[in-house]
Amino acid sequence: MLIGALGAVVVALIVMNRAYRTGEMALASGILSLITSSGVYLAPQRQSLYFGLGTDHAFGLQMSPECTSAFLVLPLLVVGAVMIALRPRIAGRVLGALAIATLAVILVNQLRILTLVGLIDWLGTDRGYYWGHTLLGSMVSIIGGAAALVMFVWLATRKPKAER
Repeated sequence: MLIGALGAVVVALIVMNRAYRTGEMALASGILSLITSSGVYLAPQRQSLYFGLGTDHAFGLQMSPECTSAFLVLPLLVVGAVMIALRPRIAGRVLGALAIATLAVILVNQLRILTLVGLIDWLGTDRGYYWGHTLLGSMVSIIGGAAALVMFVWLATRKPKAER
């Protein structure tokens, strides 16, 4: 039953990806509103975030399907379901590890978005977007995603203190 529930979450992330991306951009909008004095606007129907409003360098970011953290969460869910199928007695550890790793992946993607915003603000639209999206943003996603995967496997497979 637990494996079916994880499978349903996988399907939901795929089918409801647009709503998930809107949530990610809403979170980024909230964070930016707290840390910047320039205007921030969320266009949820387009999964778009506009920042720097009221300045000379206003810019809009749209969260495309390939830039969402959902596609970093999906493999964790699939691996978690396989681990539970192979070793049902570690289901609790796997679910706890999934929760922590999923939160880590979401936070890494927020860091990526905020890095992109900061570089656009600092270096200007062309150079900031290039460095923030193509290079540094990709590095943040790859390193953060790999760290989340390693943390997930470590947390899910380590022995409890009582068994050591």
